[in-house]
Amino acid sequence: MPHAVLAHPPRWLTAKQLQPAPSAGVHNWLFINQDSLTQRLIGLSANNFSVVPLDEGWQRLRADECSALNVPEGSQGWVREVYLRGHEQPWVFARSVAARSALQGSGFDLGKLGSRSLGELLFSNPAFDRGELQACHYPAAHLPPEVRAERLWARRSCFSRGELAVLVAEVFLPDFWLAAKVDC
Repeated sequence: MPHAVLAHPPRWLTAKQLQPAPSAGVHNWLFINQDSLTQRLIGLSANNFSVVPLDEGWQRLRADECSALNVPEGSQGWVREVYLRGHEQPWVFARSVAARSALQGSGFDLGKLGSRSLGELLFSNPAFDRGELQACHYPAAHLPPEVRAERLWARRSCFSRGELAVLVAEVFLPDFWLAAKVDC
């Protein structure tokens, strides 16, 4: 899905910077547990979990993504967008990106994941270090039309291995909060 140019791009903040702070339940899902979100969703769904690929390929990265990956604005990168689903419902919209300059020659092929979870792959590979979690209200214009809504909570972090950095953003959709029994 080509990205829209936003008048107000996402403002990603750490837990300490986020004011006003979200509810305790939201804060827990955004920041507290830093294990694999995939594993947490598998548990929440009682193993009724799936990954549904939406779009992937080479695209121009968004300005906030270029900044997080320390590449020049307008850089090309591999973009992968998926739904993480519980009980056949989209619970999380995930967007993962890596700069072309770092990805090519890294031996890491995001294009071969299919319906496998990228998080599962990153957490099972001890060579990757996870950076600090950040959160924001994700711009509705960046979401697929069928789940487009304002002020949805999202988090992101950067996984790095040498020169390779993979930025993973996860947007928590309304059906997720219902399943998790958390008030937003």
